[in-house]
Amino acid sequence: MQLDAKIPSGPLTEKWDKHRFELKLVNPANKRKYNIIVVGTGLAGGAAAASLAELGYYVKNFCVQDSPRRAHSIAAQGGINAAKNYQNDGDSIWRLFYDTIKGGDFRAREANVYRLAQVSNNIIDQCVAQGVPFAREYGGLLANRSFGGAQVSRTFYARGQTGQQLLLGAYSSLMRQVAAGQVTLFPRREMLDLVVINGQARGILVRNLITGEIESHAADAVVMCTGGYANVFYLSTNAMASNVSATFRAYKKGAFFANPCYTQIHPTCIPVHGTYQSKLTLMSESLRNDGRVWVPKIPGDRRPPSQIPESERDYYLENKYPSFGNLVPRDVASRNAKTQCDMGKGVGETGFAVYLDFKDAIKRDGKEVIAQKYGNLFQMYEKITASNPYEAPMMIYPASHYVMGGLWVDYNLMSNLPGLFVMGEANFSDHGANRTSKLLSINGKRTVDDFHRELGHILWEYCGMSRNDEGLLKARKLIQELRGEFWENSVTPGSDKDFNQSLERAGRVADFLEFAELMVVDAFERKESCGGHFNEGYQTEENEAKRDDENFCHVAAWKYKGDDAEPKLHKEPLAFENVELTQRSYK
Repeated sequence: MQLDAKIPSGPLTEKWDKHRFELKLVNPANKRKYNIIVVGTGLAGGAAAASLAELGYYVKNFCVQDSPRRAHSIAAQGGINAAKNYQNDGDSIWRLFYDTIKGGDFRAREANVYRLAQVSNNIIDQCVAQGVPFAREYGGLLANRSFGGAQVSRTFYARGQTGQQLLLGAYSSLMRQVAAGQVTLFPRREMLDLVVINGQARGILVRNLITGEIESHAADAVVMCTGGYANVFYLSTNAMASNVSATFRAYKKGAFFANPCYTQIHPTCIPVHGTYQSKLTLMSESLRNDGRVWVPKIPGDRRPPSQIPESERDYYLENKYPSFGNLVPRDVASRNAKTQCDMGKGVGETGFAVYLDFKDAIKRDGKEVIAQKYGNLFQMYEKITASNPYEAPMMIYPASHYVMGGLWVDYNLMSNLPGLFVMGEANFSDHGANRTSKLLSINGKRTVDDFHRELGHILWEYCGMSRNDEGLLKARKLIQELRGEFWENSVTPGSDKDFNQSLERAGRVADFLEFAELMVVDAFERKESCGGHFNEGYQTEENEAKRDDENFCHVAAWKYKGDDAEPKLHKEPLAFENVELTQRSYK
């Protein structure tokens, strides 16, 4: 079965305007008759709830946190892109469109990506109007810096806390609608299931995380903005509460899950320092504007960086990719860091780290200028590692960060289930209560975190930065065995009738254990390398990702067929009429 993305006809640059004109309108009086559920209060969910309420719909907005301000969007650091071209350095809507298509290794829809580029400037204007304090140049214009995969400066930022400032802007708009009575907030609720009536999404089941009570909520449409699933790796840059449960429950109710194997490994994270740490910390993408990535030329060189002369340093990204240097896309930078460490040139106690050095930038611009750009990031790094980045290079290593897979949606952001819309990182009965009882009754000997940690290790080793068919087959068998043991030997203390974070974790890990197998199935089916999916059997002579456009230029969308059945693959062909399919090169 081939999926219809409902992409509008006509020239690429006119599709969105044409589509908006052709949409059926709802008059203001009729909008008051409709209720919409929005799950999530991050940048996607908070903005969607506020916007729908502003239009006149009544909205129920749910979040697992105690406040919408605690959504994980708050942790974003580096910035948000738009094609304003303030620097007059050659940027345009078309260039942003092309850079994004290329950065995604030609595995995204042209129409959706062009719309993203087209509306980017308006998004910045809206954020400014909401009071987001973007950095500004001396003359008053908003400042820009570069990000990976681009040769222009188009990233708008608020020091190293852009996500926090954007979230506060969305939150203020959301609370305005709460005060107006258009939005009703439901904090500390976790979605347990999607309610589907006559083939249409019409509500959700949630658990009140304070009282344990199971609640049902009905609506005319459901909008899911529940974030990504990078925590399936156990160690990731995501908040501990980030999970796959909501989208996975929707998948089990008939929504297709698209490209689950696509996960973004971020190249600039603080390296793992111990077996029992709970999460990893991101060092912003923006640091690669001024920091230079290097390792010792000689494998096994354990001298302090200050004692390694320039002639014995390998600035491997600058040498291998002279056009983009340290600003190559994240997947390219990550795989190259892994390669250097696998060659024995990694640094630090574990050998799984590379240097990000600001010595030249400080010498060029002065410590004060660097502090104005990245001061809070430097403070965060020093607080965690007890090393001062102004005096010694940061040590960084790739970590799971963002996911490109999610519930499949068409051009209107609606899934294959009518009435279920999915936005943000999430896109691409009372059975929840019954499972709650089962988890509490197992009374085994291994903690839920112990199972999660082992699952993360399996995925990182066999379905992480690089994969191969043999490893993927092994991973699937290991995941199945681990899942079987989980339902026999896990222990979840407490009760389902009150506040129980152990039970929250158990439910999420149970979903991760099922979802992880779908990730591996998807990765095994895609016999190519592209972007965030690198299969070692498909690479160029220069060890870059090698696509197979003849057989795999499609979105892989999986349909749930039952716990004991293989998921069914549906494909959405990707047509490229405006850009040429070429081998990515950042040299």
